Amino acid sequence: QLVESGGGLVQSGGSLMLSCAASGVSFDVYIMAWYRQVPGYQRERLATSFRGNPSWYADSVKGRFSISTDSAKNMVYLQMNNLKPEDTAHYYCNARHFLTEAGVWGQGTQVTVSS
Repeated sequence: QLVESGGGLVQSGGSLMLSCAASGVSFDVYIMAWYRQVPGYQRERLATSFRGNPSWYADSVKGRFSISTDSAKNMVYLQMNNLKPEDTAHYYCNARHFLTEAGVWGQGTQVTVSS
């Protein structure tokens, strides 16, 4: 089960940290990722991490967003800096088994960036 938190309203240029509590998910076998979705658009993958190592960032967030994990607490984080109005979306945490590709989604958390 994945439960996201930390979303909210922030001004352009501001920062937010999203958290994802990942119960029943081992970071040793699950690739952890953050996605976002705007209504009417496809879900966009933003960042991935495997076994505690960030492995990929979308060009749209590279240099501004940072994914991290805390295996002791089973938490995944997305630090978002220099937020822009176009970052406004519903943000989701995802876990995907690296062999079976079985996936788990959280319910998401809304991020709204005002100009």
